[in-house]
Amino acid sequence: MQISDSMAIAAAGMRAQGDRLRIVSENIANADATGSTPGADPYRRKVVTFENVLNKELGINTVKVTKRGFDNSQFNKKYDPTHPAADEQGYVLKPNVSTIVEMMDMREARRGYEANLNVIEVSKAMLARTLELLK
Repeated sequence: MQISDSMAIAAAGMRAQGDRLRIVSENIANADATGSTPGADPYRRKVVTFENVLNKELGINTVKVTKRGFDNSQFNKKYDPTHPAADEQGYVLKPNVSTIVEMMDMREARRGYEANLNVIEVSKAMLARTLELLK
């Protein structure tokens, strides 16, 4: 494996974690988004799926977000008969977003992003040191 390969792998990892961070931030932003009419579904939590993908140009495996989907878990219910989206019993469907879970996902994605950034920085330093030795 060449230094440029490690940098390409790390860059792909950074792109994937960046996509994950965008989805997490969207989930957090919509954690309280309910439907506007009775019976309307609220915001549904989004998730991403990673997969190893062969980069044919470089001949190496990289990570990529291959699927952006939805979490099909149950919506939460809250009793609020004055809300415009309340059903006949006075319950409002709330999004299936847990801010604690999203914050943990955000922390994990951030650490993955930072780890990949460190790989790029170390690879650049190694390349610079190699060039110095060749002088």
